[in-house]
Amino acid sequence: MKIFRHLLIGLITGYVVLILIIFSFQRDLLYSPGTTAPSEKRLTEKNLIYWPSMTDYRGFTSTHEPDKVKGTIVVFHGNAATAYHRHYYTDALHQYGFRIILAEYPGYGSRQGSPSETAIVDDALETLQLVYERYQEPVFILGESLGSGVAASTIARTKVPIEGLILLVPWDTLMDLALTHYGYLLLHWLVLDRYDSISNLANFNGRVAVVLAEKDDVIPVRHGLRLYDSINTDKKLWLFKDAGHDTIPVAPDSAWWKEVTDFITQ
Repeated sequence: MKIFRHLLIGLITGYVVLILIIFSFQRDLLYSPGTTAPSEKRLTEKNLIYWPSMTDYRGFTSTHEPDKVKGTIVVFHGNAATAYHRHYYTDALHQYGFRIILAEYPGYGSRQGSPSETAIVDDALETLQLVYERYQEPVFILGESLGSGVAASTIARTKVPIEGLILLVPWDTLMDLALTHYGYLLLHWLVLDRYDSISNLANFNGRVAVVLAEKDDVIPVRHGLRLYDSINTDKKLWLFKDAGHDTIPVAPDSAWWKEVTDFITQ
């Protein structure tokens, strides 16, 4: 009995220590920022400039605009690297008449701050407002992975009219995704950032394009499908059966880019 008691105490102690480690480092698991801003040379190579200015930048945009601008797409990127590393979105969407803003998060690149749901969404709201004041309607949002949660949280709070939304490999809620990866180790009250995209998109009435990867092992496809099923507005699904989280074809000549942009602008 004494051995059993010591064993039980050891197991409980180990469990508590593991929970505390997950709690303490959860934002390190969620956010993996690149902390170096690109040089002018690297920006020039990709036809990008700091936006809205180099001294107080919030992201990047193309050095030139389309001949006939259909609207502005604000891109909220995934959890790793920086907005600059998503230059392929500019390449893909510029050709269809869109001005692209690759929004950067606090604590990423050379931007001040530390990433958290509150910090990122508050900053995203300011970025959207500035985009709207500068360019007017229509404004669209593209959210990738973590950025899909940022997009949904921002839509729930912004006063800027959002015409349409593109979600790439999104989750339903961060809590449900965390339970998939950590299961019984996770306690609801220990999760600092929620990113509940189901609740945040409940009242959105713009068009929503959802792009999923069937072999996604980072955000398993069932999470994206659950989000898609919960959306109550005009929506359309693109499912790439042989793609993983980072292998959806994003080259400018990929046919689905035109399909998606046609859908959100109907």
